[in-house]
Amino acid sequence: MATDGLRAAVVGVGRLGSAHARVYSELPGCRLVAVADSDIERAREVAAPYGAESFASAEEIPEVDAVSVVTPTTSHRSVAEIFLSRGVATLVEKPMTKTVAEAEELIAIAESSGAPLQIGHIERFNPALMAAMPGMGRPLFIECRRISPFPFRSSDVGVVLDVMIHDIDIILHLAESEVVDVAASGAAVLSKTEDVANARLVFASGLVADVTASRVSMKSERKLRVFGKAFYLSLDLMNRGGVLYRPTEKLLSGAVDIESMGPGDVADPKGFVFQDLISVEQIAGDDREPLAAELESFLAAAKGESPPVVGGRHGLAAMRTAEAIVQAVAEGAKR
Repeated sequence: MATDGLRAAVVGVGRLGSAHARVYSELPGCRLVAVADSDIERAREVAAPYGAESFASAEEIPEVDAVSVVTPTTSHRSVAEIFLSRGVATLVEKPMTKTVAEAEELIAIAESSGAPLQIGHIERFNPALMAAMPGMGRPLFIECRRISPFPFRSSDVGVVLDVMIHDIDIILHLAESEVVDVAASGAAVLSKTEDVANARLVFASGLVADVTASRVSMKSERKLRVFGKAFYLSLDLMNRGGVLYRPTEKLLSGAVDIESMGPGDVADPKGFVFQDLISVEQIAGDDREPLAAELESFLAAAKGESPPVVGGRHGLAAMRTAEAIVQAVAEGAKR
């Protein structure tokens, strides 16, 4: 390992990969030393401002300590193997791979070499979600909605692996339980794969999650709602804020008996409910860039200071659920 900072590389420098390169160059204790892309001119363009070397393929990258694989999903398995087999800490952008079988192979390679493997589920580092976690209880129902116009990227996979998998990972993280039933429907609109999908996930714990994803919407929205026994959380992941609703001590103690009250007993029903009965806490995340927080945690794993926040097995669990949803969509289409 380099004595003057971790040597980092990025393979695949489209819009997201170039952001990885920028953040690596800005993080303390890290040096961006290499950039690779099949478009060598693009690689040179991204590498030049940071004094990094540019290469046309991942195989050409010399010894490094950490690497981000930000190539098309279909190549995640083959590119990540190059580095994992060398023992290099590797971050693979979501979705982890195109199939569950490929994800299992990457985990086996990482465990054999001892290389840290992190999956790029960046929403785990969304400031709003991180700020809300301490106040959250056990979830009973989760609703996710993630829609946007067609991005003209990631067309090698459908909306479930491209978009919905963000929320699948969050749900699995919050659920801490096994999925026991999956029902889903969807449709291809612009591409050969599903562009809009809805899934209903049932967990062994009794939790139910309803997830919608679309990449053919007129607007962009990333909403997460979590319902529990004594709380309701509404998060706007796109704008990094939200609201946490919880019963007040007055309501919990029975000091107020709402069942005995009639419409004329309260002059201002809305004010009474949201002051005396329910506390309203605004959730505001900090201004930290989620990608910077994600890569900082990845570099900590690369140095052996902590395990990856979103490890290979988390990515595999999300892949298994996503694959079950895609299969349910396909079966529904046949019917």
